[in-house]
Amino acid sequence: MTAVMPAGVATARDLVGPAMAAAVARLSPEVRTVAAYHLGLAGPNGHATANGGAAHGGQPAITVPPPADGRSAGSPPADGRSAGSPPADGRSAGWPPADGRLAGSPPAGGAKPGGSGKALRPALALLSARAALAAPERGVPAAVAVELVHNFSLLHDDIMDEDRERRHRPTAWTVYGVGAAILAGDAMLALAQEILLEDKAPQGLWAARCLSAAVQRLIAGQGSDLAFERRDDVTLAECQEMAGDKTAALMACACSIGAIYVGAPPAVAMGLAGFGAHAGLAFQLTDDLLGIWGSPAVTGKPVRSDLRARKKSLPVVAALAGGTPAAGELCTLLRQEGPLSEDDLARAAGLVEEAGGKDWTENEAAAQLAAAHRCLADTPMPDDVRAEFAGVAEFITARQW
Repeated sequence: MTAVMPAGVATARDLVGPAMAAAVARLSPEVRTVAAYHLGLAGPNGHATANGGAAHGGQPAITVPPPADGRSAGSPPADGRSAGSPPADGRSAGWPPADGRLAGSPPAGGAKPGGSGKALRPALALLSARAALAAPERGVPAAVAVELVHNFSLLHDDIMDEDRERRHRPTAWTVYGVGAAILAGDAMLALAQEILLEDKAPQGLWAARCLSAAVQRLIAGQGSDLAFERRDDVTLAECQEMAGDKTAALMACACSIGAIYVGAPPAVAMGLAGFGAHAGLAFQLTDDLLGIWGSPAVTGKPVRSDLRARKKSLPVVAALAGGTPAAGELCTLLRQEGPLSEDDLARAAGLVEEAGGKDWTENEAAAQLAAAHRCLADTPMPDDVRAEFAGVAEFITARQW
């Protein structure tokens, strides 16, 4: 069973797609090419696509440097639509399929999925604007900014982890080189702040500060994640703190930045941030389960990718902290020299489960989800918006492995 995004959130995504394409078009040509490819707006040769792949017809979605076929960049496609127009099925360019599937999951016809992401964080930003009784359109700049920052982190993360595949196609650094991918990430980070600060009202500055604080925590979490690779004594508390910084901080920002941008009362913004922090931890816990037991069709990465990289993910650290014979065997296996074989990886996954790492992670994800729901209940907002936030929280923990 594939996780399905709540219908109201899927509708909200359509407001952000054109704005994302317009934002990326502001980047310098060389950087724009890399960013558009990473976001699923263009193929590796610079041809603009919809949802990142031929599975959806390859319709132009963003102006990129000149294509190899001689047409000028941004010229109309062969089917007569204007350049930059949405796909024929009404979706915004670069965003998930219209049938409700999670982006990256296999299309119904079995074609290889495209390169766009889940668009989860911008959808949350628009919901937070609605929580402050504003029209979702008013939160679009904040939604674009948080999605740019998220993708800045993914570009750099792929380089640091030496990941060669994301969203079922080669990562940007393997296509364009490390330097070009770093610059594209840097450009998206700077552009995010620029977009927020273009609003002359104080709320634009407050939103920019909120995003900057989240980025600082994200970087701190990434630094801890890298440091953990060189340590054998990582505690579960340290691992949870790292997850809070690396993932939950930006999720908390996404859940509150739209409200901040439209001038919400502090109680609303803080309540939404608390919801996002707990939902973000639940998201990371689920992601760590997927990193060991997830199907490549769901994750877009090779099976047992986190074990292959010997990541100190939450299930692994929880298993190692158990002090059981299985934990001892797992520790020995992960310390051995050289790459782990497929048999080693299968055994390691079994040991993590035997030592209690999988159960602990599932239980902790459920606890964080419950805490997120409590924050929602305590925060003043319209009932329909509260229900949509709750639906997103359920969605992000319902991904199958």
